[in-house]
Amino acid sequence: MGWITRTAGSLLANYLTKPLKNTTHIAPISQETLRATLQPADVLLVEGDTRLSIPIKYLTQSTWSHAAIYIGENALPARESWQMPLALVEADLKYGVHAVTLAHYAHLNTRICRPAGLSAEDRKRVVDYVVKNIGHHYDLKHIFDLARYLLPFPVPTRLRRRMLALGSNDPSRAICSTLIAQAFNSISYPILPEIKREWIGDPDCANCYNEIYHIRHYSLYTPRDFDISPFFDVIKPTIINGFDYRSIRWK
Repeated sequence: MGWITRTAGSLLANYLTKPLKNTTHIAPISQETLRATLQPADVLLVEGDTRLSIPIKYLTQSTWSHAAIYIGENALPARESWQMPLALVEADLKYGVHAVTLAHYAHLNTRICRPAGLSAEDRKRVVDYVVKNIGHHYDLKHIFDLARYLLPFPVPTRLRRRMLALGSNDPSRAICSTLIAQAFNSISYPILPEIKREWIGDPDCANCYNEIYHIRHYSLYTPRDFDISPFFDVIKPTIINGFDYRSIRWK
């Protein structure tokens, strides 16, 4: 039965990863601009253009259907001099956890999310974590879960996030956002933790509370969470690299 599951998963992956026709992207960031802006451990959110993007956008109510993490241009062994360096790591439906070039997503709408206050040491630990996972497989059970959501049935909001966490729960079988969540969990960096307020018990201070952070399971994270996280900066290259609206030549 194992080979049947693998074959069916491969066929389904090929179907789900085919780009949709007539997809419009308003303001993609060029690979040159990405290269000048990205820092190691930055998360690159992607507005995908495949069949797989549809259920993810629907379930998360978000523009972003995919996430990759920037590891820098020197984290992996150098390739041929004429080849672009592999600078992003992602968990892909067809190829599992693998590295790609910046050009891979330069034609799509993207957003850079940067972990705030991350030390150089922890930045390296995050990069090392995802690099170590290159070669791991995508969660095949998650493929079949996602396939069911291509059917035109409404899904209650309260169930959407749980539906994206129905995979095999095997840490060696990643999906895009869970791989990145695991990397940041490995250094105890918050993404969207559950925050509970507990009264400190001081009778002289009725409004004095401690905020207790609880790490959510990595399988519950989606690309959208890095966008709305209060601990990640949204980096817009056209602004941080210097923007003068008076220099625009309008037609």
